[in-house]
Amino acid sequence: MGKGITSRGEDYSQWYNDLVVKADLAEHSAVRGCMVIKPYGYAIWERMQAILDKRFKETGHSNAYFPLFIPKSFFSKEASHVEGFATECAVVTHYRLKNDGKGNIVVDETAKLEEELIVRPTSETIIWNTYKGWIESYRDLPILVNQWANVVRWEMRTRLFLRTAEFLWQEGHTAHATREEAVEEAERMLEVYADFAEHTLAVPVIRGVKTENERFAGALETYCIEALMQDGKALQAGTSHFLGQNFAKAFDVKFTSKEGKLEHVWATSWGVSTRLMGALIMAHSDDQGLVLPPKLAPIQVVIVPIYKTEEEKANIDGFVHTLTSELQDMDISVKYDDRDTQRPGFKFAEWEMKGVPLRVAVGARDLQNGTVELARRDTQTKETVSQEGLAVTIENLLGIIQENIYHKALSFRDEHITEVNSYEEFKEVLETKGGFVSCHWDGTVETEKRVKDETKATIRCIPLDAKEEEGICIFTGKPSVSRVLFAKAY
Repeated sequence: MGKGITSRGEDYSQWYNDLVVKADLAEHSAVRGCMVIKPYGYAIWERMQAILDKRFKETGHSNAYFPLFIPKSFFSKEASHVEGFATECAVVTHYRLKNDGKGNIVVDETAKLEEELIVRPTSETIIWNTYKGWIESYRDLPILVNQWANVVRWEMRTRLFLRTAEFLWQEGHTAHATREEAVEEAERMLEVYADFAEHTLAVPVIRGVKTENERFAGALETYCIEALMQDGKALQAGTSHFLGQNFAKAFDVKFTSKEGKLEHVWATSWGVSTRLMGALIMAHSDDQGLVLPPKLAPIQVVIVPIYKTEEEKANIDGFVHTLTSELQDMDISVKYDDRDTQRPGFKFAEWEMKGVPLRVAVGARDLQNGTVELARRDTQTKETVSQEGLAVTIENLLGIIQENIYHKALSFRDEHITEVNSYEEFKEVLETKGGFVSCHWDGTVETEKRVKDETKATIRCIPLDAKEEEGICIFTGKPSVSRVLFAKAY
């Protein structure tokens, strides 16, 4: 077990909190409910940003930036949207402070805003108010815009990365001439997210749609990817929303079609956040610390020298310099940890805690023998390999590690999808096994809410690949034509 980390079996929640802190990812800030993302944690987020940003641009999107503050009146224009966020909004009412003459800084009561400003919980309203000035005819469409930003949703019960009052994310907002184009866009971006989750994060996901009760406020359809964590709880890893014409109508965004008709624009929005950091941690990590898939790790390979004399150190330095250059030419990130303030054992434990996929240990005897020791973080196994062709050996091994991490998570996920046909069986699986519970549901919000109230499980999604299958709802006994996935979730 990693030093200072509670085991998963003893207390999963505490294990998660311990790991985030001990792996130097983040910490609580002086502002209640907010976090400080530390350099190593932010480096992982930067990797996520870079890979996703490239994918967004490859699919025709451009980045822009919109204000942090949104006039309160904008929210009143889309009733279902404001209702969905009303209890989470932070409101700015004044614009100035003053000294009260007693050495205290207080709000200047004379500096009250004429209209309160909402600190951005999401940007649909201000973006669609802006799009009104950008769109006149079909020639102005589509608009494919993404924004990297911070948002505020005033959460009372917070956990680092998973649920904080302020968090980082990206939000795509697109405008289209037809319903078909908008639906295609929403589905395309869902697949971008799913591909990223599976091939970069090594987290298997289920693609699906949300029920009416779980949809994004203001959307006609919410597509989602759902992942399963090691404690058997689900985590929503990304969403893509087909917004229909709701926001276009609310902000009077119209365009002249090719046929000369004046029509409302069709819209989508989609986003992922630093919540993915939580998914990454909980899907792969162990009692020794973080486990990072190579495609996402800021440091893919760490090299630790083992020596007694300065002459030995100099010889190792020369070897490492050559190896490092070869690895960097292969676009493999590598760190040479030659600190003389820490012993090799300390370094091994530190990089194990931080989840570096592959560790190379090299000493004077290794140089003589033409070998090095490779230690894999995913399996915690070691092997001695030849220095000949070492860079290629490392490159191939990183690919193997990436695949192994994914397939381990996939096997766990698949083993924790359980079909049930009665409410008694449903409750038993939730309590004893966890994971996704596949069952029939009668399609009503009332049933969904009653099951949630009784079991704390929610419908995570209706899988996009769900087969038509006649059955009866486990709760009411009413007819059903396909299965949905319930789970307890973060």
